[in-house]
Amino acid sequence: MTPGRLSRRVVADRLAWVERMMAEIRSLPLADRDAFFADRRNLWTAESCLRRALEALLDLGRHILAKGFGVGVSEYKEIAAVLRERGVLSPDEADLLRVLAGYRNRLVHFYHEVGPEELYEICRQRLADLERVAAAYRRWLREHPEWLNERL
Repeated sequence: MTPGRLSRRVVADRLAWVERMMAEIRSLPLADRDAFFADRRNLWTAESCLRRALEALLDLGRHILAKGFGVGVSEYKEIAAVLRERGVLSPDEADLLRVLAGYRNRLVHFYHEVGPEELYEICRQRLADLERVAAAYRRWLREHPEWLNERL
C-alpha cells in the first residue's frame, strides 16, 4: 500500500456514525432497569447501535492506517497496536481500543454469550470508552490537518 491522505468524508462519516449510535443508545431508558427490560426492543437497539459504533471506530482506525500510513491490518485488535506504534493513539487509548475490538468480536462471533444484563451495564456505564477513542482520533486529526484530503 502506498501512503496518502485520509478521506475527509470517510473520517467525518465514521465519527458522525459513532455519535449517532451513542445518541440512540442514550435515548433508551438506561437509568431505569425495569423500563429498559420492559420493552425487548431496547435490548436489540442497544446491541445493534453498540456494535455499529464499535465497527465505525475500528473502520476509522483501519482507514487511518491504510490511507495515511500505507499499512494494512487483518484483525481488529491489530488496529489498536499499530495506531499506537504510529503515534495516533496513546498507550492507554490503544489498550482501550484493543478491549473494544475484543468486545466487538464477542458481539459478532460469540453473540450467544453476551447476556442482556451485561449489555445493559455496558450501555449504562461504558459508553464513555467509545467516546474517548473517538476524541483521540479527533485530537490526532486536529494536530495533523495535513493528513486530510480536502477534496474528498
